[in-house]
Amino acid sequence: MSNSTRAIPGTGLSVNALAAPLVARLLAQADELGLLVEQLAGGVTIVDAGIDAAGSVEAGLLIGEICMGGLGRVGLAPGGREGWPDWLEVSSARPVLSCLGSQYAGWSLAASKEEAGGKKFFALGSGPARALSVREDLFAELGYRDHGNSGVLVLEVDRRPPQVVIDKVLDQCGLAPGGLTLVLTPTSSLAGTTQVVARVLEVALHKVHELGFPLDAVRDGSACAPLPAPSPDGVEAMGRTNDAILYGGQVRLSVSSDDASAEQLARALPSSNSRDYGRSFADTFREVEFDFYKIDPMLFAPAEVWVSNLASGRSWRSGGLDMGLLRSLWLGEK
Repeated sequence: MSNSTRAIPGTGLSVNALAAPLVARLLAQADELGLLVEQLAGGVTIVDAGIDAAGSVEAGLLIGEICMGGLGRVGLAPGGREGWPDWLEVSSARPVLSCLGSQYAGWSLAASKEEAGGKKFFALGSGPARALSVREDLFAELGYRDHGNSGVLVLEVDRRPPQVVIDKVLDQCGLAPGGLTLVLTPTSSLAGTTQVVARVLEVALHKVHELGFPLDAVRDGSACAPLPAPSPDGVEAMGRTNDAILYGGQVRLSVSSDDASAEQLARALPSSNSRDYGRSFADTFREVEFDFYKIDPMLFAPAEVWVSNLASGRSWRSGGLDMGLLRSLWLGEK
């Protein structure tokens, strides 16, 4: 594989414009989706999808599509499989732009305890508004920037962001307050767990990028993963969503490459290549004293990968699901 990625082909697509109808639907159906919507005095719209609101799996599915910038589909698979009742299915015809240019939680937003009114605040922002701010080096590699007068950002948090963080988002996105929607999704909620598991394809794309495979060679992608029940414990909730992908995530990528590179990508992608593979992510996280940077980055990957090379018609499969481990973690089965 190449030692560097190349920019995806230039595009006039706007992830914020494509997501706007989905945001409008989220707001219009707030009551039936179990959401609470508030418009702040300045005009910013806050959507509570699981803090004081009950939220729902259906809300999480829609938030997952919003995160993908309107360039992906997220749904529940009909019927159970592999001994688990609920599976999410994700697909995108523009997986690099959808997953890395929009869905990836790459925007760090923080405020000191003085700025936040007594308790410091930290969150990773994901979704289309990232492409307005382009604060991450990744956007230079993608060769992409969105322009527009509205944007939506999803935050995996259990409390509302302080005003200083909201002001930072407005400033760095170049938005008037009325043009910004913030969606708040604690991982311990139904919507939060759902929208995180809906990142199964994005997790694969992020590892593709880390491995140095050229992003412009990735043409199409689909994925599925089992949907666990949320846990009221934040660390356990995060562990379940990660485990769903690490041990139950299945991804198919279509690429246009030489066969050797495509096969190497398939072999290198699965989570089983990591030294930290094989136990609960929550346990691993606790062992490293809640420091993500001490976890082997190769762990963040789907369990099973299929890579098809459009240039030759050949396909490769690597890794495998470990539903026995997931059932032991989620059901207590021996």
